[in-house]
Amino acid sequence: MLVDLARNDIGRVCKIGSVEIPQFMIIERYSHVMHIVSQVLGVLDDDKSAFDLLRATFPAGTVSGAPKVRAMQIISDLEKAQRGVYSGALGYFSFDGNHDSCIAIRTAIIKNGRIYFQSGAGIVADSKPENEYEETLNKAKGMLRAVQQSLAFTR
Repeated sequence: MLVDLARNDIGRVCKIGSVEIPQFMIIERYSHVMHIVSQVLGVLDDDKSAFDLLRATFPAGTVSGAPKVRAMQIISDLEKAQRGVYSGALGYFSFDGNHDSCIAIRTAIIKNGRIYFQSGAGIVADSKPENEYEETLNKAKGMLRAVQQSLAFTR
């Protein structure tokens, strides 16, 4: 579902027939979690820019769900707190027209002397709420560990 959504989003600004999926559902292991990763590539239409690409693909379906517009409406209705930078993107546009960005899927924000962690899980029809909750905690553990280790240098 998410790969199809990315393929469709990218296809809106790429040359017809140029969209491909060179990597599909590759498992990547990290310190506290594993991710299933796919890569979707395409050749940008001559009349499109990196800004058009960002506009066509943002927000990423991996954090909004599908169908994207309706999922964003539901998120807006149900979530009590604004996401802030979480689920947004960090990136740049270079002077030669290139663009690179990543999704802020795990964030730590310091506000008024407190640190707030944000992480999430992919909720689907057969999700078990307790498992998804545990996944969010596991994803946050890497950030918590980094903060705990940094405290050793501030004391």
